[in-house]
Amino acid sequence: MEDIDNLLLPEINLETDDIIMNIAVKKDYSEIEDIDKRKEEFIKDLKAFIEEFSQTEESKEFMKYYD
Repeated sequence: MEDIDNLLLPEINLETDDIIMNIAVKKDYSEIEDIDKRKEEFIKDLKAFIEEFSQTEESKEFMKYYD
């Protein structure tokens, strides 16, 4: 497999009043023809990513910024 740094991945910048998040998407959603189902799958994966991150030591280290 190609080195992830050398791939051209679709990116999205999400912004709220509190957070700006830049995301590069590695998963190929093109096999899901229905755009609503594709969106649903992406949102499901995004929620799983956030849940997984919340369980990591990196998330605690990140919050130490505010100490």
